[in-house]
Amino acid sequence: MFHKNIKLVLAALVIAFGIYQFTENNIGNGIFLILFSTIFIFLYFKNEFILLAFLKLRKQDFPGAQKWLSYIKNPEAALVQKQQGYFNYLHGLMVSQTNLIEAEKYFKKAIALGLSMDQDLALAKLQLAGIAMTRRRKMEATNLLNEAKKLDKQNMLKDQIKMMKEQMKKM
Repeated sequence: MFHKNIKLVLAALVIAFGIYQFTENNIGNGIFLILFSTIFIFLYFKNEFILLAFLKLRKQDFPGAQKWLSYIKNPEAALVQKQQGYFNYLHGLMVSQTNLIEAEKYFKKAIALGLSMDQDLALAKLQLAGIAMTRRRKMEATNLLNEAKKLDKQNMLKDQIKMMKEQMKKM
């Protein structure tokens, strides 16, 4: 696992060598190297292991996603802040199947670090509302459900929010 700044250094070196190729009249090599450096810049902002974990999650392969996430040993050094949020978000999704207390910690940390998509933020808040509801914290669960409803602009979580509100009425 590379430190996040190593990716930027590699990109700078490839760009510098591409510019050198331009000065040597090797225009094709220079263009290729400049385009090649964008891979390192892309991987600085979108970590490759998190992308592979999302791909495994799409296929409902939780052990495979957990395997890809386990390759990130030190998330603070290897990931930018938003990616740290998604790292914790994915861990929260994995752990929510077995340990709600640990999942709550991961989801709270993911929300604190920030998630770039409102839909992901809404799902994290919905999961936290469910955890709060199981721990008999009705006021906190209600607040989280309302926040999740505001963030769910495409109404993808509408049924889950409605079902959770019905369950809260029975509490």
